[in-house]
Amino acid sequence: MIRDPETEKEWEVYHSVRMVEDPEIGISLIELGLIYDIKVEGEKADITMTYTSLACPAGPQMKQDIENHSLRVDGISEVVVNVVWNPKWDPRMMASEEAKMQMGIFD
Repeated sequence: MIRDPETEKEWEVYHSVRMVEDPEIGISLIELGLIYDIKVEGEKADITMTYTSLACPAGPQMKQDIENHSLRVDGISEVVVNVVWNPKWDPRMMASEEAKMQMGIFD
């Protein structure tokens, strides 16, 4: 799950990024647990995320969508999206309860 935003600007970026959905699954990347961290310093947003798999065909599109939505926030003029593979994405551990229900994961 994502670290809770600490500043008002981080919350603004969070809410903008929350609108980005995985194009194959149709669920918010935040709800899926694919966004690990959002940090804002000055006008720069640093976002750490992962993909559902190493070979995710929608990965580049999702990364671009995250950047575009972050730049919609007043005061953000630069966005760096870091794609990481550790920790490995596990929807059973990282996705919200609502996202798990939508994906048919019932633990």
